[in-house]
Amino acid sequence: MTARIYTMVNQKGGVGKTTTAINLGAYLAKLGRKVLIVDLDPQANATSCLGVDKHSVKHGTYEAMLNITPALKSLLSNPTLGLTLLPSSPALAGAEIELVQEQSRDTRLKQALQPLAERFDYILIDCPPSLSLLTVNGLVAAKDGVIIPVQCEYLALEGVGQLMQTLQRIRQSLFPALKVRGVVMTMFESRAHLSTDVVGEIRKHFPNQVFNAIVPRSIRLAEAPSYGVPISAYAPNSTGAQAYMALAKELMTGDGVALPE
Repeated sequence: MTARIYTMVNQKGGVGKTTTAINLGAYLAKLGRKVLIVDLDPQANATSCLGVDKHSVKHGTYEAMLNITPALKSLLSNPTLGLTLLPSSPALAGAEIELVQEQSRDTRLKQALQPLAERFDYILIDCPPSLSLLTVNGLVAAKDGVIIPVQCEYLALEGVGQLMQTLQRIRQSLFPALKVRGVVMTMFESRAHLSTDVVGEIRKHFPNQVFNAIVPRSIRLAEAPSYGVPISAYAPNSTGAQAYMALAKELMTGDGVALPE
């Protein structure tokens, strides 16, 4: 069976895209799945969050998309976490310019990942916080849909509205089958009425598409990246850890994948 490929996307920064990619991936791995994290952001936050120095990356997403080095030869495995990473580096920023003149520039990531599809159960792509050519590549590669992290804040709906327009343009021009797999509510503050209101509004706009698992605002989640590990290794008993475990189980159940006993 080929991997399910999901892209984390939201053009707003600071909404929990990388946090969701890393921690969802870590718990899918804990639940017995073979997981690849693809860092598609030149800031390389997912790479750093897994303890890899982005300046030391010799081969990664950039080289794979420009057909310099196959993705298979650029993978970094972390046996302790059960995760594999296709890392990013600052060089990826140059891909925007270099790909503009290239043929099939929108499908480079999709093509680069095809040889890996039989090796993994899940491939999670972490996009940059912009609607750039890199993000378009991430959307076109999202065979099984996009996962949209949305922060529980006042301007959340405005940002999601812009994103939905972009997804519609991609459907019309490049990938008619592009779908939303689900919306993940992040940075929820249980004491704030606003957080509850935002969740309610998002659920109205995306009926049956908002995950039940809600990620709280958490100091532990914010601290984990500085140690180069996901929350599952840093603070497995924290509320943030419990939320991402619940999200992983919900995703697998919805995908028809049996949970381990």
